[in-house]
Amino acid sequence: MKKVTLFLAFLMTVIILSACGDSGEENKSEESNESTAEESTSDERWAEIQEAGELVVGTSGTLIAASYYDGEEESEDQLTGYDVEIMREIAKRLDLDISFEIMSIDAMLPAIQSGRIDVAANDIEPTEKRKEEFNFSEPYKYSYSTMAVRESDNSGIETLEDLEGKKAGGGATTIYSQIAEHFGAEVVTYGNAPNEAYLSDVSNARTDVVINDYYLTKFGVGAFPDFDLHLHPTLKFHPTEQAVVIPKDADQLTENINQALTEMREDGTLSELAIKFYEEDASEKPEGEIQEIEGLDL
Repeated sequence: MKKVTLFLAFLMTVIILSACGDSGEENKSEESNESTAEESTSDERWAEIQEAGELVVGTSGTLIAASYYDGEEESEDQLTGYDVEIMREIAKRLDLDISFEIMSIDAMLPAIQSGRIDVAANDIEPTEKRKEEFNFSEPYKYSYSTMAVRESDNSGIETLEDLEGKKAGGGATTIYSQIAEHFGAEVVTYGNAPNEAYLSDVSNARTDVVINDYYLTKFGVGAFPDFDLHLHPTLKFHPTEQAVVIPKDADQLTENINQALTEMREDGTLSELAIKFYEEDASEKPEGEIQEIEGLDL
């Protein structure tokens, strides 16, 4: 009788352990499936790009030195600039063709979310708010903000506080317009207008200032020597980084772009392109004191 009882107890133990084992395997299987689903979701955009064999990039074509047409004809083979050539090199290293969609800065982020374009490259700064809605690559450019003002009188601006009551030309959703508004300026918005439109308005006193990236402003002002215009001689503020904007959770695409950028930094390609277009190595952080702006909700 004891033997029978022991045998039955042993049998029950085996059955219970087997059931536990099956449950554990099921949990592992479920976790594996969930993990695979998550990976599939994050890789969906990359899979679509691979299938198409092409990376579609949003850019403006109006930012001298970053994204512009080198000639009178606005064709894709005339489109060039630091951001444009970086994206061409990234696509090449990812074994992809590339095409560019020309649009205003205000249209680029919605175009990523709608799927019209895959990524955007247009001297765009990653901010905390933007990071909630998009992935960003590692920075490919470091800079700071400055102003284009009238050379004759600095447009009456000697400090950031002097922006109050002034008219600042800019895009509605840019960081630079937010800075202008932060200090009390009225922002005059444009569509996908060329540099000349913004800068001509400052020179003619229709507006007072354009706040923008140091490198872009330097080359924009330099392109129009007949305008009453120069870089503000003393104001350097809001240090910045620029990166490729990528759809949220497109993690494989982000990783691949970052890998290409890392290779380009290590082999000197980023520095070569920066010096070619900016005459300075914008791929490295600038030296000198740059004023931080407190209270910006970026």
